[in-house]
Amino acid sequence: MEKIKILWADDEIDLLKPQMMFLEKRGYDVVTVTNGHDALEECEETNDIDVVFLDESMPGLTGLETLSRIKEVKPHLPVVMITKNEAENVMEEAIGAQISDYLIKPVNPNQILLTLKKIIDSKRLVQESTSSDYQQEFRQILMQINSGLDFREWAEVYKKIISWELKIQESNSTQMGDILAMQKSEANSEFSKFVVKRYQDWVNEEIEAPVMSYNLMRHKVFTQMKSDKPTIMLLLDNLRFDQWKTIEPIVTEFFRVEEEDFFYSILPTSTQYSRNAIFSGMMPAEIAKHYPDWWRNDNESGGKNLHEHDLLGEQIRRTFRKEIKFDYHKITNVHYAKQLQDNILNYLHNDLTVIVYNFIDMLSHARTEMEVLKELAGDEAAYRSLTRSWFEHSPLWVALQKAAERDVQLIIATDHGTIRVKQPSKVVGDRETTTNLRYKVGRNLQYEKRDVLDFRDPHKVGLPRPNVSSTFIFAKEDKFFLYPNNYNHYNNYYRNTFQHGGISLEEIICPVVKLSAK
Repeated sequence: MEKIKILWADDEIDLLKPQMMFLEKRGYDVVTVTNGHDALEECEETNDIDVVFLDESMPGLTGLETLSRIKEVKPHLPVVMITKNEAENVMEEAIGAQISDYLIKPVNPNQILLTLKKIIDSKRLVQESTSSDYQQEFRQILMQINSGLDFREWAEVYKKIISWELKIQESNSTQMGDILAMQKSEANSEFSKFVVKRYQDWVNEEIEAPVMSYNLMRHKVFTQMKSDKPTIMLLLDNLRFDQWKTIEPIVTEFFRVEEEDFFYSILPTSTQYSRNAIFSGMMPAEIAKHYPDWWRNDNESGGKNLHEHDLLGEQIRRTFRKEIKFDYHKITNVHYAKQLQDNILNYLHNDLTVIVYNFIDMLSHARTEMEVLKELAGDEAAYRSLTRSWFEHSPLWVALQKAAERDVQLIIATDHGTIRVKQPSKVVGDRETTTNLRYKVGRNLQYEKRDVLDFRDPHKVGLPRPNVSSTFIFAKEDKFFLYPNNYNHYNNYYRNTFQHGGISLEEIICPVVKLSAK
């Protein structure tokens, strides 16, 4: 391994010979200069300097001036400021100019070593520590996955896997990332079996069930509303748990997390079904029965989510004995986003304001269609990064910061998640069969039985029946449905895209988070 090269600039460099010898004995290569101009020249002419130690009080070009000019030519080069002066304004200037650390004279050799370890070795040490910790927990997670978990325990295991996914991503440990991906795949295999066994009983309330889409508002929103505090429910369409954890550090700059909880999306895990169920407080078959003008089956023309406001109003009317002042806003383009940003404070006169924000769902669909977005969101880590970048610079975040200035309660939720599909599964159907890659509804469907959960009587699981012989099938794990025609072409086109509608941890276990303004 190449030696770490240190550039040390100090006008009293001769007095630092003990420190130099200490570092050289430990395998560091130290280059010394006595002024800022020479330090700058070394930085400009040499590409193998790993870190600069810079005296703050050199004559001529001062330490702060040298620091500023080094950062112009090598913005990412770590610089450690060494100073006799602990004055607050000096340190503020140095920190503002992005020093990596600072030391106070006289410099202790062990302090130097600690600083170098922190700057040079931190990534390696974090990576090693993360890998070691995950290796210890790998077996425990494996045992949990195969131990007959209930719906609460599955949510905890999924959150634990996400936590490791984020840590391993941060530590950049490719090998551990591959092992975790295999474990996540194993978890999805067992979770799919779990859902297949219990889903019908959950929906018919024959066994203890998780909170699901159709009772989410009753259990997680209406019960949290307060007479003296307005509630905003923000539904980010297609927000997975890992994406929530990615934007959480931004949100918590202005809001305090009071409870991070979960619910299970109904099947199909798609907007038409899960979101209508959320706002109506009913399963889709009930919506079709009680509000036939507000429901469209997959094979019918027209918008499938045009009556969420009406359905929410009806659910509020059925639930509360008193009048509730509420509003509903769906943000589907920049114009509506700007309106939200401008009017958010007016919405706080309501008891409940529901905001549906469609960006993440549009991102996942656009990624399937646009080659450039396939490059930008090639995997889960990139997908999370895009989500974070969008949120941080969105009109939505500006609106939420405005709301945080008031005493407001915020509930962040979603309707379903999404999974990166990898394994094709052949399906044959007629022209009326739906086009979704993770679920199909149609007549006379032919499919690989082992790849799906099927319901030949959709009414048994609260789903409408477009035709007398309609069957619903749902893809398990990371499967996606393809017709035999042009099979290879569509396999290459859709593999590794993000889809929803089927059965996986990512699609079904969804975040619902209660926050209050700080």
